Amino acid sequence: MQKNQEYILDIVDVTAEGSGIGKVDGMAVFVPLTAVGDRAKVKILKVKKNYAYGKLLSLVKPSKTRIDNSCPSFNQCGGCVYRHISYEAEKLIKENKVYENIKRIGGVDILPQPIIVAKPERYRNKAQYPLSQDYSAGFYAFHSHRIIPCEDCLLQPEIFSKITEFVTDWAKEYDISIYDEATHKGFLRHIYIRRAEKTNEIMVCLVVNGEILPESDQLVDRLLSLCGNSLKSLVININRKDTNVILGDKCKTVYGNNYITDILCGIKVRLSPLSFYQVNRNMAEKLYEKAREYANPKGKNIIDLYCGAGTIGLSMARDANSIIGVEIIPEAIEDAKYNTKINGIENARFICADATDAAKQLASEGVTCDVVIVDPPRKGCSMEVINTIAEGFKPKDVVYVSCDSATLARDIKLFSENGYELKEYTPCDLFPRTSHVETVCLLSRK
Repeated sequence: MQKNQEYILDIVDVTAEGSGIGKVDGMAVFVPLTAVGDRAKVKILKVKKNYAYGKLLSLVKPSKTRIDNSCPSFNQCGGCVYRHISYEAEKLIKENKVYENIKRIGGVDILPQPIIVAKPERYRNKAQYPLSQDYSAGFYAFHSHRIIPCEDCLLQPEIFSKITEFVTDWAKEYDISIYDEATHKGFLRHIYIRRAEKTNEIMVCLVVNGEILPESDQLVDRLLSLCGNSLKSLVININRKDTNVILGDKCKTVYGNNYITDILCGIKVRLSPLSFYQVNRNMAEKLYEKAREYANPKGKNIIDLYCGAGTIGLSMARDANSIIGVEIIPEAIEDAKYNTKINGIENARFICADATDAAKQLASEGVTCDVVIVDPPRKGCSMEVINTIAEGFKPKDVVYVSCDSATLARDIKLFSENGYELKEYTPCDLFPRTSHVETVCLLSRK
């Protein structure tokens, strides 16, 4: 196989990132924007030792799962990967992806519970828009920092596009320079928006290479004319580092509060710019309800590792005997403590520490628990955390919430080696049209 050769391929499978898979003489070819069941004309772009990458040139025979794409940026933007197939087909892909990972990597052949599904449009409560030098906003192309302009992302509320337009018009009118990643010069880096869906409160956060927002009164007036009383906060996030990390560590409030408030599972939740919060609130409620079902919190002592703003633990606090939450981000812990106070919850406390260190500390203090909840980042739990849970806390049950079924499967195997077996797991589609899928599972001590 050579670069630039063309082939007719039958697409027989899909990768974890959403690319179709065809084969030439037994060699896998990964082709974005294709669907299982397609017969496609493909141009080879790159050849590796055991696989190749291709580009879709045309469809010889389209898959029955294909639908008309409704987004003009889809073919270039790196956000959605399944906008060209039916949601029913996407759901099956995600369900099977989780099952195959847990079977192949975790070594456990148990069918998942039916995937919990969402509405596939307008579900996100947070957006981060990079900016081009011509003042257009959009999203990065797949695996690059090339910005694809997007007037209206169909995953975001319509108000986000209007806010972005108002901000870019303001920046252009007052000659606010746009940050250039190549030269590390310029002021405005990203537009970051959060919306509390239940209360309709909106926060606008500008990520800037500086300490003071020029012409801020004019921007506030424009945003108020658009959002009215829904605008509760205008904040700058200061990021002066030569990095592709979006947010810096320091925020300054320009207008209103330094937080907004949402309601999740009946709990008031304060959100600052740096707080973790699930981007799909309605599906997060369903995910946490499943976690609650698995934890069965009535009268139990629960430790919630990687707790963020405390949402999972606090949603169980009124039934549990006690909740201890652990999170490394100080602002999230402040939010968790505030959320505890405004909800009148007296049986929860929160510790600002790395999960590994806090687990060791609590275990050394002799803290015992019935259930440990973990909701780690994409890389999963460290071996130290798993060992401390199994050997230090020795809970009857572990409820694991995962955003990556591959690292979840790896950790299921590690928990198995420490005396815990997988009882049940449920995929939950918090991110329709993207390749991501959440999973919550119950592990019980053998």
